[in-house]
Amino acid sequence: MDVTKAIELRRSVKAFDPDHRMSEAEIEKLMSLAMLSPTAWNLQNWRFVLVSDPALRKEIRMAAWDQAQVTDASLLVVLTADLKAWQKEPARYWKNAPQAVQDFIVPAIRQYYEGREQVQRDEAMRSCGIVAMSLMLAAKEMGYDSGPMDGFDFDAVGKLISLPQDHVIAMFVVIGKGIKEPWPRGGQLPLGEVVVQNRFG
Repeated sequence: MDVTKAIELRRSVKAFDPDHRMSEAEIEKLMSLAMLSPTAWNLQNWRFVLVSDPALRKEIRMAAWDQAQVTDASLLVVLTADLKAWQKEPARYWKNAPQAVQDFIVPAIRQYYEGREQVQRDEAMRSCGIVAMSLMLAAKEMGYDSGPMDGFDFDAVGKLISLPQDHVIAMFVVIGKGIKEPWPRGGQLPLGEVVVQNRFG
């Protein structure tokens, strides 16, 4: 499936076959593709919590206002980000770059992020948004349906997954075999309303 077709066919699905299981090879392929997504400074600050424990899934479903896709999807990804990835051995993010690049980039990472908590969070959310779309498009190419979710109690889910203090939850992505056609697209705005040439009037 080409990228255009995957974008056109991807929809946010809410009803999944609860009996379908993805193979470990499929999950590994999906996550490997997602990890090719770009991040600022190549921090790769996303952390994917793959929730497979049925009991934990039920608890998370309760924290998500009993939305069935939390337990019924083949894969529940709690997409989180490490806000302090920039502090944690930043040289490893550039280990394959020429030495001159490493000598410039690695110190610059600290200079950019240190003391800038809002920037750390903003970058984390941008990275998670990009990788979420990569996950959903890769899933579609593999024959799976998906849906992004933010309809849940973030604090409660954080406790359930033992979220470290220096991490944040961005969203869920659920992936599996859809069993119900999604509603027609709600209504796309015209291109001229959302595309601005050069500057706002």
